[in-house]
This record gives sequence, C-alpha cells and structure tokens, in this order.
Amino acid sequence: MHVQRRGLMLVLSSPSGAGKTTLSKRLLSKDNDITMSISATTRPPRPGEVHGQDYLFLQEEDFQKMVSQGEFLEHAVVFGNHYGTPRGPVEQALKTGQDVLFDIDWQGTQQLDEAAGDDLVKVFILPPSGSVLEERLKTRAQDSDEVVAVRMAKAADEISHYPEYDYVIVNDDIDIAEQELESILRAERLRRTRQVGLSAFVAEITG
Repeated sequence: MHVQRRGLMLVLSSPSGAGKTTLSKRLLSKDNDITMSISATTRPPRPGEVHGQDYLFLQEEDFQKMVSQGEFLEHAVVFGNHYGTPRGPVEQALKTGQDVLFDIDWQGTQQLDEAAGDDLVKVFILPPSGSVLEERLKTRAQDSDEVVAVRMAKAADEISHYPEYDYVIVNDDIDIAEQELESILRAERLRRTRQVGLSAFVAEITG
C-alpha cells in the first residue's frame, strides 16, 4: 500500500562549474515525483524562453505587488533584475505529495529556510578540487584568465557557505554524484514526519 506523503523542497546549490545543472536535469528526467520550481523575474525573456515554462516574466510593478503581499518564498536582485520563488505553486505541490527542486544560491536558500523549515532539504555540490573547477570554468566559458579569476573568487565565496547545508556531494564522477543525490531524496521521502498517512495506515494494520 502507498502511504500518503507530504512533498519536500530539495535545494541544490553549488559554485558555477560544479555540475549542479547536469544533476538537476538528470534527476528531473528520471523521477516523475519531483518538479522544477519556476521562478518569477522582471528581466525580459531571452530567445526561445517561454513564459510559465522557463520563468514567469513579470513587470516590475507586478513583482513588487507580490513582494508586498508576501507571495514569494524568497526573492533577490541579480544584475539589476528581480527574481523570486512564488509561494502558491510550491505549497500546492507539497500538499499533493509532489517534491519541488530549487536551483538557487546560498542567499536564496537562507530565505527558504526561514519560510519553509522542515519541508526543506539542502544539498551542496562541490567540485573534486580547485584546479578541476578552474579547468571546467575555462573550458565552459571560453573567457579570459581575468574573468575566470573573478569567477573563481565568487566560487570560493559560495563554497564557504557549505556548512549551512544538510548534505554535501563531491562531484568527481557525475554518475556516482547522481546516485548519491537519489539516495538522499529516497531517504528524505521516508522520514516519518513526511508520511502524513502513517497513523491511518498503522491503525488499519493493528486493527
């Protein structure tokens, strides 16, 4: 028998180049019980981006109205544009036992922690070494050494927040990292406090 369960909020954070996006895509493609959180933003859509699928594209006025009404679980300004996680769709998903995946930084995670409490599971992805991270950034970005140096400094700042997370995965091998992430999700789904249908199930067993 399937015991009714409350969904959880799974946060993945990492410095750029540590493999977070790849892990997110793999998890979403294999697991139907988890969905990606869609953020709202005031920045204009990029070519190919779809409203309601990639982001909720809002006017500044509408975004600020949602802020004032407490409709965001977390929100921040990034490069002059506002980004936020709408509360309604996330809470609705959790009620139905659907898990929600978040790709946000440590600042957004801190805000979510205050808003979500026990619903939140925080995972930080680390690269296997500084040299590997630097190589990934150089290969991926095709940027100058100066730009890579700035990104490495930003990565060091992000990595310093790893103690704020529940779990840490060192992504040396993407397949192993994926298995570790799946194990975390499997265990967290089995937490007694998330299995809201347990008391009725146990009562049925014990008669």
